[in-house]
Amino acid sequence: MRIHFLSGLQDQRYFTMRIMWKYLDKMRCFRKRSTIPFLGILITCLLFVNLYIEDGYVLEEDKRMMRETSTHQLNSERYVHTFKDLSNFSGTINVTYRYLAGSPLPRKKFLTIGLSSVKRKRGNYLLETIKSIFDQSSYEELQEIVVVVHLADFDLNWCETLVQDITRKFAHHIIAGRLLVIHAPEEYYPVLDGLKRNYNDPEDRVRFRSKQNVDYAFLLNFCTNLSDYYMMLEDDVRCSRNFLTAMKKVITSREGSYWVTLEFSKLGYIGKLYHSNDLPRLAHFLLMFYQEMPCDWLLIHFRGLLAQKDVVRFKPSLFQHMGYYSSYKGAENKLKDDDFEEDSLDIPDNPPASLYTNINVFENYDASKAYSSVDEYFWGKSPATGDFFIIVFDKSTRISKIKITTGTDDRQNDILHHGALEVGEKVIGTKKGKQCSTYITLGEFKNGNFEVYDVEHKITFPIECVRIVVTASQKEWLIIRSISLWTTQSSNQ
Repeated sequence: MRIHFLSGLQDQRYFTMRIMWKYLDKMRCFRKRSTIPFLGILITCLLFVNLYIEDGYVLEEDKRMMRETSTHQLNSERYVHTFKDLSNFSGTINVTYRYLAGSPLPRKKFLTIGLSSVKRKRGNYLLETIKSIFDQSSYEELQEIVVVVHLADFDLNWCETLVQDITRKFAHHIIAGRLLVIHAPEEYYPVLDGLKRNYNDPEDRVRFRSKQNVDYAFLLNFCTNLSDYYMMLEDDVRCSRNFLTAMKKVITSREGSYWVTLEFSKLGYIGKLYHSNDLPRLAHFLLMFYQEMPCDWLLIHFRGLLAQKDVVRFKPSLFQHMGYYSSYKGAENKLKDDDFEEDSLDIPDNPPASLYTNINVFENYDASKAYSSVDEYFWGKSPATGDFFIIVFDKSTRISKIKITTGTDDRQNDILHHGALEVGEKVIGTKKGKQCSTYITLGEFKNGNFEVYDVEHKITFPIECVRIVVTASQKEWLIIRSISLWTTQSSNQ
Protein backbone atom coordinates (compact mmCIF):
# COMPACT_ATOMS: atom_id res chain seq x y z
CA MET A 1 0.00 0.00 0.00
CA ARG A 2 2.83 2.44 0.75
CA ILE A 3 4.42 1.76 -2.67
CA HIS A 4 1.08 2.47 -4.35
CA PHE A 5 0.80 5.78 -2.51
CA LEU A 6 4.27 6.95 -3.58
CA SER A 7 3.61 6.03 -7.18
CA GLY A 8 0.40 8.07 -7.20
CA LEU A 9 2.17 11.05 -5.67
CA GLN A 10 4.92 11.00 -8.31
CA ASP A 11 2.31 10.85 -11.11
CA GLN A 12 0.58 13.95 -9.73
CA ARG A 13 3.90 15.84 -9.57
CA TYR A 14 4.77 14.85 -13.13
CA PHE A 15 1.37 16.00 -14.38
CA THR A 16 1.74 19.33 -12.58
CA MET A 17 5.21 20.01 -14.07
CA ARG A 18 3.97 19.23 -17.58
CA ILE A 19 1.21 21.85 -17.27
CA MET A 20 3.71 24.39 -15.99
CA TRP A 21 6.17 23.93 -18.89
CA LYS A 22 3.43 23.94 -21.52
CA TYR A 23 2.13 27.20 -20.14
CA LEU A 24 5.62 28.73 -20.12
CA ASP A 25 6.07 27.75 -23.76
CA LYS A 26 2.97 29.71 -24.71
CA MET A 27 4.22 32.73 -22.82
CA ARG A 28 7.56 32.97 -24.64
CA CYS A 29 6.35 35.89 -26.79
CA PHE A 30 5.57 38.09 -23.77
CA ARG A 31 7.87 40.82 -22.79
CA LYS A 32 10.51 39.83 -20.27
CA ARG A 33 9.50 42.40 -17.67
CA SER A 34 5.89 41.17 -17.61
CA THR A 35 6.87 37.46 -17.63
CA ILE A 36 8.99 37.42 -14.49
CA PRO A 37 6.32 38.63 -12.01
CA PHE A 38 3.72 36.41 -13.64
CA LEU A 39 6.00 33.36 -13.43
CA GLY A 40 6.56 34.06 -9.76
CA ILE A 41 2.82 34.06 -9.09
CA LEU A 42 2.27 30.96 -11.24
CA ILE A 43 5.04 28.96 -9.57
CA THR A 44 3.78 29.97 -6.13
CA CYS A 45 0.25 28.77 -7.00
CA LEU A 46 1.49 25.50 -8.48
CA LEU A 47 3.67 24.78 -5.47
CA PHE A 48 0.68 25.45 -3.22
CA VAL A 49 -1.47 23.03 -5.27
CA ASN A 50 1.33 20.43 -5.20
CA LEU A 51 1.74 20.72 -1.46
CA TYR A 52 -2.02 20.48 -0.98
CA ILE A 53 -2.16 17.29 -3.06
CA GLU A 54 0.77 15.78 -1.19
CA ASP A 55 -0.65 16.78 2.18
CA GLY A 56 -3.99 15.26 1.19
CA TYR A 57 -2.35 11.94 0.28
CA VAL A 58 -0.24 11.95 3.41
CA LEU A 59 -3.27 12.76 5.53
CA GLU A 60 -5.32 9.93 4.02
CA GLU A 61 -2.37 7.53 4.29
CA ASP A 62 -1.82 8.47 7.92
CA LYS A 63 -5.50 7.94 8.63
CA ARG A 64 -5.39 4.51 6.98
CA MET A 65 -2.27 3.51 8.89
CA MET A 66 -3.83 4.71 12.12
CA ARG A 67 -6.93 2.64 11.41
CA GLU A 68 -4.83 -0.48 10.72
CA THR A 69 -2.75 0.07 13.83
CA SER A 70 -5.88 0.57 15.92
CA THR A 71 -7.41 -2.62 14.51
CA HIS A 72 -4.21 -4.57 15.20
CA GLN A 73 -4.16 -3.31 18.76
CA LEU A 74 -7.78 -4.34 19.25
CA ASN A 75 -7.04 -7.83 17.93
CA SER A 76 -4.00 -8.08 20.19
CA GLU A 77 -6.00 -6.97 23.21
CA ARG A 78 -8.56 -9.64 22.36
CA TYR A 79 -6.04 -12.36 23.20
CA VAL A 80 -4.23 -10.74 26.10
CA HIS A 81 -6.65 -12.22 28.61
CA THR A 82 -6.51 -15.60 26.89
CA PHE A 83 -2.76 -15.95 26.78
CA LYS A 84 -1.58 -14.12 29.87
CA ASP A 85 -1.79 -17.23 32.06
CA LEU A 86 -0.29 -19.71 29.58
CA SER A 87 3.34 -19.24 30.57
CA ASN A 88 2.98 -22.03 33.13
CA PHE A 89 1.09 -24.99 31.68
CA SER A 90 1.21 -26.91 34.95
CA GLY A 91 -0.51 -24.13 36.88
CA THR A 92 -4.18 -23.26 37.05
CA ILE A 93 -5.81 -20.40 35.18
CA ASN A 94 -6.58 -17.36 37.30
CA VAL A 95 -10.38 -17.37 37.48
CA THR A 96 -12.54 -16.43 40.47
CA TYR A 97 -15.53 -18.79 40.38
CA ARG A 98 -18.95 -18.24 41.87
CA TYR A 99 -20.13 -21.13 44.03
CA LEU A 100 -23.83 -21.50 43.25
CA ALA A 101 -24.32 -24.70 45.28
CA GLY A 102 -22.03 -26.81 47.46
CA SER A 103 -18.31 -26.47 48.13
CA PRO A 104 -15.30 -28.79 47.68
CA LEU A 105 -14.44 -31.27 50.42
CA PRO A 106 -10.86 -31.41 51.72
CA ARG A 107 -10.49 -35.11 50.84
CA LYS A 108 -9.74 -35.99 47.22
CA LYS A 109 -12.13 -38.42 45.56
CA PHE A 110 -11.37 -41.12 43.01
CA LEU A 111 -13.34 -39.54 40.15
CA THR A 112 -14.68 -36.11 39.24
CA ILE A 113 -17.48 -36.01 36.68
CA GLY A 114 -17.63 -32.64 34.90
CA LEU A 115 -20.63 -31.23 33.05
CA SER A 116 -20.98 -27.85 31.36
CA SER A 117 -24.47 -26.56 30.62
CA VAL A 118 -26.01 -23.53 28.91
CA LYS A 119 -29.57 -22.40 28.30
CA ARG A 120 -31.18 -24.30 25.43
CA LYS A 121 -33.82 -22.94 23.12
CA ARG A 122 -35.63 -26.28 23.28
CA GLY A 123 -35.42 -28.90 26.01
CA ASN A 124 -33.24 -29.20 29.09
CA TYR A 125 -31.74 -32.49 30.18
CA LEU A 126 -29.33 -31.47 32.93
CA LEU A 127 -31.48 -32.62 35.85
CA GLU A 128 -32.06 -35.99 34.20
CA THR A 129 -28.31 -36.38 33.61
CA ILE A 130 -27.45 -35.63 37.24
CA LYS A 131 -30.18 -38.02 38.40
CA SER A 132 -28.85 -40.80 36.16
CA ILE A 133 -25.31 -40.38 37.54
CA PHE A 134 -26.50 -40.79 41.13
CA ASP A 135 -29.21 -43.40 40.52
CA GLN A 136 -26.88 -45.70 38.57
CA SER A 137 -24.21 -45.64 41.30
CA SER A 138 -24.14 -47.84 44.41
CA TYR A 139 -23.70 -46.39 47.88
CA GLU A 140 -20.02 -47.42 47.82
CA GLU A 141 -19.50 -45.83 44.40
CA LEU A 142 -21.11 -42.58 45.53
CA GLN A 143 -18.42 -42.20 48.18
CA GLU A 144 -15.77 -42.05 45.46
CA ILE A 145 -17.24 -39.49 43.06
CA VAL A 146 -17.90 -35.76 42.92
CA VAL A 147 -20.05 -34.16 40.22
CA VAL A 148 -19.19 -30.60 39.15
CA VAL A 149 -21.72 -28.68 37.06
CA HIS A 150 -20.56 -25.50 35.33
CA LEU A 151 -23.58 -23.33 34.52
CA ALA A 152 -21.84 -21.45 31.73
CA ASP A 153 -24.63 -19.26 30.42
CA PHE A 154 -24.24 -15.49 30.79
CA ASP A 155 -27.93 -15.20 31.68
CA LEU A 156 -27.62 -15.08 35.47
CA ASN A 157 -31.38 -15.25 35.98
CA TRP A 158 -31.43 -18.58 34.17
CA CYS A 159 -28.51 -19.80 36.30
CA GLU A 160 -30.24 -18.83 39.54
CA THR A 161 -33.50 -20.49 38.53
CA LEU A 162 -31.76 -23.71 37.55
CA VAL A 163 -29.69 -23.74 40.75
CA GLN A 164 -32.92 -23.60 42.75
CA ASP A 165 -34.19 -26.70 40.89
CA ILE A 166 -30.90 -28.53 41.41
CA THR A 167 -30.78 -27.66 45.10
CA ARG A 168 -34.36 -28.79 45.62
CA LYS A 169 -33.88 -32.16 43.88
CA PHE A 170 -30.35 -33.05 45.03
CA ALA A 171 -29.98 -31.36 48.41
CA HIS A 172 -28.60 -34.47 50.16
CA HIS A 173 -25.89 -34.90 47.51
CA ILE A 174 -24.91 -31.23 47.84
CA ILE A 175 -24.72 -31.56 51.64
CA ALA A 176 -22.60 -34.72 51.28
CA GLY A 177 -20.14 -32.86 49.02
CA ARG A 178 -20.96 -35.01 45.98
CA LEU A 179 -22.43 -32.18 43.90
CA LEU A 180 -21.02 -28.73 43.20
CA VAL A 181 -22.49 -26.05 40.95
CA ILE A 182 -20.19 -23.25 39.78
CA HIS A 183 -20.19 -20.28 37.40
CA ALA A 184 -17.26 -18.51 35.73
CA PRO A 185 -18.14 -14.82 35.33
CA GLU A 186 -18.35 -13.36 31.83
CA GLU A 187 -15.53 -10.92 32.58
CA TYR A 188 -13.00 -13.78 32.44
CA TYR A 189 -13.97 -14.81 28.92
CA PRO A 190 -12.00 -13.63 25.88
CA VAL A 191 -13.86 -11.69 23.19
CA LEU A 192 -16.19 -14.07 21.38
CA ASP A 193 -17.28 -11.88 18.45
CA GLY A 194 -15.42 -11.25 15.20
CA LEU A 195 -13.41 -14.48 15.43
CA LYS A 196 -11.89 -16.41 12.53
CA ARG A 197 -14.49 -18.27 10.50
CA ASN A 198 -12.60 -21.53 10.13
CA TYR A 199 -14.31 -24.24 8.06
CA ASN A 200 -16.58 -21.51 6.69
CA ASP A 201 -18.81 -21.76 9.76
CA PRO A 202 -21.34 -18.95 10.21
CA GLU A 203 -20.43 -16.35 12.80
CA ASP A 204 -22.96 -17.55 15.39
CA ARG A 205 -21.66 -21.11 15.08
CA VAL A 206 -18.06 -19.90 15.55
CA ARG A 207 -19.13 -17.96 18.63
CA PHE A 208 -20.99 -20.95 20.06
CA ARG A 209 -18.18 -23.48 19.65
CA SER A 210 -15.49 -21.01 20.73
CA LYS A 211 -17.36 -20.19 23.92
CA GLN A 212 -17.93 -23.89 24.52
CA ASN A 213 -14.17 -24.46 24.45
CA VAL A 214 -13.72 -21.76 27.08
CA ASP A 215 -16.61 -23.20 29.14
CA TYR A 216 -14.85 -26.56 29.28
CA ALA A 217 -11.44 -24.97 29.91
CA PHE A 218 -12.77 -23.18 33.00
CA LEU A 219 -14.52 -26.37 34.17
CA LEU A 220 -11.35 -28.46 33.81
CA ASN A 221 -9.37 -25.75 35.56
CA PHE A 222 -11.72 -25.83 38.56
CA CYS A 223 -11.60 -29.64 38.85
CA THR A 224 -7.81 -30.00 38.83
CA ASN A 225 -7.33 -30.98 42.49
CA LEU A 226 -10.63 -32.66 43.34
CA SER A 227 -9.78 -36.28 42.47
CA ASP A 228 -7.34 -38.72 40.90
CA TYR A 229 -9.27 -38.98 37.62
CA TYR A 230 -11.62 -36.74 35.68
CA MET A 231 -14.40 -37.76 33.29
CA MET A 232 -16.03 -35.42 30.80
CA LEU A 233 -19.74 -35.76 30.15
CA GLU A 234 -22.31 -33.70 28.32
CA ASP A 235 -25.47 -32.41 30.00
CA ASP A 236 -27.83 -34.77 28.14
CA VAL A 237 -26.50 -38.22 28.99
CA ARG A 238 -27.83 -41.46 30.49
CA CYS A 239 -25.42 -43.72 32.42
CA SER A 240 -25.14 -47.49 32.61
CA ARG A 241 -25.53 -49.22 35.95
CA ASN A 242 -22.39 -49.27 38.13
CA PHE A 243 -20.38 -47.43 35.49
CA LEU A 244 -17.74 -46.47 38.05
CA THR A 245 -16.97 -50.10 38.92
CA ALA A 246 -16.58 -50.91 35.22
CA MET A 247 -14.25 -47.94 34.76
CA LYS A 248 -12.14 -48.85 37.80
CA LYS A 249 -11.70 -52.33 36.39
CA VAL A 250 -10.40 -50.86 33.14
CA ILE A 251 -8.09 -48.42 34.93
CA THR A 252 -6.65 -51.27 37.00
CA SER A 253 -5.98 -53.30 33.86
CA ARG A 254 -4.05 -50.35 32.36
CA GLU A 255 -1.75 -49.86 35.36
CA GLY A 256 1.86 -49.62 34.26
CA SER A 257 0.92 -48.50 30.74
CA TYR A 258 0.89 -44.95 29.39
CA TRP A 259 -2.39 -43.37 28.39
CA VAL A 260 -3.80 -39.87 28.05
CA THR A 261 -7.46 -40.53 27.26
CA LEU A 262 -9.63 -43.59 27.83
CA GLU A 263 -12.97 -43.49 26.06
CA PHE A 264 -16.19 -45.07 27.31
CA SER A 265 -18.40 -43.73 24.53
CA LYS A 266 -17.80 -43.01 20.87
CA LEU A 267 -19.78 -39.76 20.86
CA GLY A 268 -18.57 -36.17 21.25
CA TYR A 269 -17.34 -35.16 24.67
CA ILE A 270 -19.10 -38.06 26.39
CA GLY A 271 -17.25 -40.53 28.61
CA LYS A 272 -13.70 -39.22 28.07
CA LEU A 273 -11.45 -40.11 31.04
CA TYR A 274 -8.27 -38.21 31.98
CA HIS A 275 -5.69 -38.19 34.74
CA SER A 276 -6.45 -35.17 36.90
CA ASN A 277 -2.82 -34.07 36.74
CA ASP A 278 -3.31 -33.53 32.97
CA LEU A 279 -6.22 -31.14 33.48
CA PRO A 280 -4.17 -27.91 33.74
CA ARG A 281 -2.51 -28.63 30.40
CA LEU A 282 -5.81 -29.55 28.80
CA ALA A 283 -7.49 -26.41 30.15
CA HIS A 284 -4.67 -24.23 28.81
CA PHE A 285 -4.79 -26.06 25.49
CA LEU A 286 -8.52 -25.48 25.00
CA LEU A 287 -8.13 -21.84 25.96
CA MET A 288 -5.17 -21.29 23.65
CA PHE A 289 -6.96 -22.68 20.59
CA TYR A 290 -10.52 -21.85 21.61
CA GLN A 291 -11.43 -20.19 18.28
CA GLU A 292 -9.72 -22.70 15.98
CA MET A 293 -12.03 -25.74 15.96
CA PRO A 294 -14.71 -27.61 17.94
CA CYS A 295 -13.82 -29.08 21.32
CA ASP A 296 -13.99 -32.74 20.31
CA TRP A 297 -11.41 -32.09 17.57
CA LEU A 298 -9.15 -30.31 20.04
CA LEU A 299 -9.39 -33.29 22.41
CA ILE A 300 -8.09 -35.55 19.64
CA HIS A 301 -5.15 -33.20 18.98
CA PHE A 302 -4.37 -33.00 22.70
CA ARG A 303 -4.23 -36.78 22.95
CA GLY A 304 -1.87 -36.96 19.98
CA LEU A 305 0.40 -34.19 21.25
CA LEU A 306 0.85 -36.14 24.48
CA ALA A 307 1.97 -39.16 22.42
CA GLN A 308 -1.12 -41.37 22.57
CA LYS A 309 -1.46 -42.16 18.90
CA ASP A 310 -4.40 -44.56 18.96
CA VAL A 311 -7.90 -44.32 20.36
CA VAL A 312 -8.36 -46.50 23.46
CA ARG A 313 -12.09 -47.08 23.64
CA PHE A 314 -13.98 -49.74 25.54
CA LYS A 315 -17.18 -51.48 24.62
CA PRO A 316 -19.97 -51.69 25.51
CA SER A 317 -20.27 -47.94 25.98
CA LEU A 318 -21.10 -46.79 29.50
CA PHE A 319 -22.93 -43.60 28.49
CA GLN A 320 -25.71 -42.80 26.05
CA HIS A 321 -26.70 -39.49 24.48
CA MET A 322 -30.36 -38.87 25.29
CA GLY A 323 -30.94 -35.26 24.24
CA TYR A 324 -33.26 -34.71 21.30
CA TYR A 325 -32.47 -31.03 20.77
CA SER A 326 -28.97 -29.58 20.48
CA SER A 327 -27.76 -26.75 22.69
CA TYR A 328 -26.88 -24.96 19.44
CA LYS A 329 -30.02 -23.22 18.15
CA GLY A 330 -32.23 -26.03 19.44
CA ALA A 331 -31.58 -28.08 16.30
CA GLU A 332 -32.64 -31.72 16.27
CA ASN A 333 -29.90 -34.13 17.34
CA LYS A 334 -30.90 -37.79 17.28
CA LEU A 335 -27.36 -39.12 17.63
CA LYS A 336 -27.15 -42.39 19.59
CA ASP A 337 -24.31 -44.71 20.62
CA ASP A 338 -25.26 -48.15 19.35
CA ASP A 339 -22.59 -49.73 21.59
CA PHE A 340 -24.34 -48.58 24.78
CA GLU A 341 -25.66 -51.16 27.24
CA GLU A 342 -27.63 -50.37 30.37
CA ASP A 343 -25.83 -53.09 32.34
CA SER A 344 -22.14 -52.86 31.43
CA LEU A 345 -20.33 -54.53 34.32
CA ASP A 346 -19.25 -57.19 31.83
CA ILE A 347 -17.03 -54.74 29.94
CA PRO A 348 -13.84 -56.29 28.51
CA ASP A 349 -10.59 -54.67 29.61
CA ASN A 350 -7.90 -55.79 27.18
CA PRO A 351 -4.61 -55.32 29.04
CA PRO A 352 -1.67 -53.58 27.31
CA ALA A 353 0.08 -55.93 24.88
CA SER A 354 2.14 -56.31 21.72
CA LEU A 355 0.76 -58.24 18.74
CA TYR A 356 2.58 -60.41 16.21
CA THR A 357 1.46 -62.50 13.24
CA ASN A 358 3.04 -64.28 10.30
CA ILE A 359 -0.15 -64.07 8.24
CA ASN A 360 0.23 -61.88 5.17
CA VAL A 361 -1.49 -58.61 6.11
CA PHE A 362 -3.74 -56.88 3.57
CA GLU A 363 -2.96 -53.16 3.19
CA ASN A 364 -3.20 -51.40 6.57
CA TYR A 365 -5.49 -53.88 8.35
CA ASP A 366 -2.70 -54.71 10.78
CA ALA A 367 -2.80 -56.97 13.84
CA SER A 368 -3.34 -54.20 16.40
CA LYS A 369 -6.76 -53.38 14.95
CA ALA A 370 -8.20 -56.70 16.09
CA TYR A 371 -7.18 -55.93 19.67
CA SER A 372 -8.40 -52.33 19.56
CA SER A 373 -11.88 -51.31 20.71
CA VAL A 374 -12.51 -49.06 17.72
CA ASP A 375 -14.55 -50.28 14.76
CA GLU A 376 -11.60 -51.74 12.83
CA TYR A 377 -10.25 -55.23 12.29
CA PHE A 378 -7.31 -57.37 11.20
CA TRP A 379 -7.46 -58.66 7.64
CA GLY A 380 -4.97 -61.22 6.33
CA LYS A 381 -4.58 -63.18 3.13
CA SER A 382 -5.34 -66.91 2.98
CA PRO A 383 -3.70 -68.35 6.14
CA ALA A 384 -1.94 -71.71 6.02
CA THR A 385 -1.62 -74.51 8.56
CA GLY A 386 0.62 -73.42 11.42
CA ASP A 387 0.16 -69.69 10.88
CA PHE A 388 -0.34 -67.74 14.10
CA PHE A 389 -1.61 -64.54 15.66
CA ILE A 390 -0.03 -63.83 19.06
CA ILE A 391 -0.86 -61.38 21.85
CA VAL A 392 2.06 -60.83 24.25
CA PHE A 393 1.09 -58.94 27.41
CA ASP A 394 3.29 -56.23 28.85
CA LYS A 395 3.06 -58.08 32.16
CA SER A 396 1.61 -61.42 33.22
CA THR A 397 -2.16 -61.34 33.62
CA ARG A 398 -4.97 -63.31 35.23
CA ILE A 399 -7.78 -63.77 32.70
CA SER A 400 -11.34 -64.83 33.45
CA LYS A 401 -12.91 -64.76 29.98
CA ILE A 402 -11.82 -64.69 26.33
CA LYS A 403 -14.04 -63.93 23.34
CA ILE A 404 -12.82 -63.76 19.72
CA THR A 405 -14.96 -63.00 16.66
CA THR A 406 -13.88 -63.45 13.03
CA GLY A 407 -15.52 -62.37 9.80
CA THR A 408 -17.95 -59.47 9.24
CA ASP A 409 -21.57 -59.17 8.15
CA ASP A 410 -20.55 -58.33 4.59
CA ARG A 411 -17.66 -60.85 4.45
CA GLN A 412 -19.07 -63.87 6.22
CA ASN A 413 -16.67 -66.33 4.56
CA ASP A 414 -13.55 -64.52 5.81
CA ILE A 415 -13.66 -66.38 9.11
CA LEU A 416 -11.19 -68.73 10.74
CA HIS A 417 -12.56 -72.05 9.50
CA HIS A 418 -10.14 -74.22 11.45
CA GLY A 419 -8.19 -72.89 14.42
CA ALA A 420 -7.39 -73.25 18.09
CA LEU A 421 -6.73 -70.88 20.97
CA GLU A 422 -3.78 -71.29 23.29
CA VAL A 423 -2.43 -69.47 26.33
CA GLY A 424 1.23 -69.47 27.28
CA GLU A 425 3.94 -68.40 29.71
CA LYS A 426 7.70 -67.70 29.72
CA VAL A 427 8.14 -65.05 27.04
CA ILE A 428 11.16 -65.38 24.73
CA GLY A 429 12.43 -63.30 21.82
CA THR A 430 12.50 -64.76 18.29
CA LYS A 431 13.20 -63.47 14.80
CA LYS A 432 9.45 -63.13 14.29
CA GLY A 433 8.94 -61.21 17.51
CA LYS A 434 8.16 -62.20 21.07
CA GLN A 435 6.21 -65.29 22.02
CA CYS A 436 5.91 -67.79 24.86
CA SER A 437 7.96 -70.96 25.12
CA THR A 438 5.14 -73.14 26.43
CA TYR A 439 1.41 -73.18 25.58
CA ILE A 440 -1.76 -74.91 26.70
CA THR A 441 -4.74 -75.25 24.35
CA LEU A 442 -8.02 -73.87 25.67
CA GLY A 443 -10.22 -75.00 22.79
CA GLU A 444 -11.10 -74.75 19.10
CA PHE A 445 -12.94 -72.16 17.05
CA LYS A 446 -16.53 -72.96 16.06
CA ASN A 447 -18.11 -71.20 13.08
CA GLY A 448 -15.30 -68.66 13.23
CA ASN A 449 -15.83 -67.71 16.87
CA PHE A 450 -14.28 -68.61 20.21
CA GLU A 451 -15.53 -67.97 23.74
CA VAL A 452 -14.37 -69.43 27.04
CA TYR A 453 -15.25 -68.63 30.67
CA ASP A 454 -13.54 -69.27 34.02
CA VAL A 455 -10.09 -69.26 32.48
CA GLU A 456 -8.51 -68.48 35.84
CA HIS A 457 -9.84 -71.81 37.15
CA LYS A 458 -8.52 -73.77 34.16
CA ILE A 459 -5.06 -72.21 34.00
CA THR A 460 -2.93 -72.17 37.13
CA PHE A 461 -0.15 -69.87 35.90
CA PRO A 462 -0.27 -66.12 35.15
CA ILE A 463 -0.84 -65.80 31.40
CA GLU A 464 1.76 -63.97 29.33
CA CYS A 465 0.58 -64.86 25.80
CA VAL A 466 -2.64 -65.66 23.96
CA ARG A 467 -2.14 -67.37 20.60
CA ILE A 468 -4.53 -68.11 17.74
CA VAL A 469 -3.22 -71.02 15.64
CA VAL A 470 -4.48 -71.95 12.17
CA THR A 471 -4.98 -75.73 12.13
CA ALA A 472 -5.89 -76.11 8.43
CA SER A 473 -5.12 -74.01 5.37
CA GLN A 474 -7.95 -72.05 3.78
CA LYS A 475 -8.35 -70.21 0.47
CA GLU A 476 -10.54 -67.55 2.05
CA TRP A 477 -8.90 -64.55 3.65
CA LEU A 478 -9.15 -64.04 7.41
CA ILE A 479 -10.78 -61.16 9.26
CA ILE A 480 -10.29 -61.07 13.03
CA ARG A 481 -12.97 -58.56 13.97
CA SER A 482 -12.49 -58.38 17.72
CA ILE A 483 -10.46 -59.90 20.54
CA SER A 484 -12.01 -59.26 23.96
CA LEU A 485 -10.38 -60.21 27.24
CA TRP A 486 -11.71 -59.94 30.78
CA THR A 487 -9.09 -59.83 33.51
CA THR A 488 -9.13 -60.61 37.19
CA GLN A 489 -6.63 -59.12 39.64
CA SER A 490 -3.10 -59.20 38.29
CA SER A 491 -0.75 -61.75 39.80
CA ASN A 492 1.76 -59.14 40.90
CA GLN A 493 -0.70 -56.81 42.56
